[in-house]
Amino acid sequence: MQIVRTLIWVLILFAILAFSFFNWQPVEVTLWDNLVLETKVPALVIIAFLLGLLPMWLLHRSVTWSLNRRIRSLENSVKSSALARRHEPTADTTPVAVPPPAVEKPVESTVKPGDSLTPTDSADG
Repeated sequence: MQIVRTLIWVLILFAILAFSFFNWQPVEVTLWDNLVLETKVPALVIIAFLLGLLPMWLLHRSVTWSLNRRIRSLENSVKSSALARRHEPTADTTPVAVPPPAVEKPVESTVKPGDSLTPTDSADG
């Protein structure tokens, strides 16, 4: 992604340089009735570009900053709740004697010889 961004900025710079080379003429810009600014066309275009870019860049940076703060806050709350559950003492810490398992007597088979699910002694398997 870094190479794409660099390539785009190089193309923009090249376009500005080509535009500046072919349009190097003085222009007069009237700011107020008594105030006239004489500048070159490329300087005027670059200033206009930066005046349009700067507010949107500042908005982007502020939104990114606030979202990163929110993400860090949520991550910290999840981490603290996980640590709290991990170190939470159990209700009863005394060892409990477990009785040995009861031995069950074998179940008598209720399968009849004609059932379809009973294994057969045939050679089929």
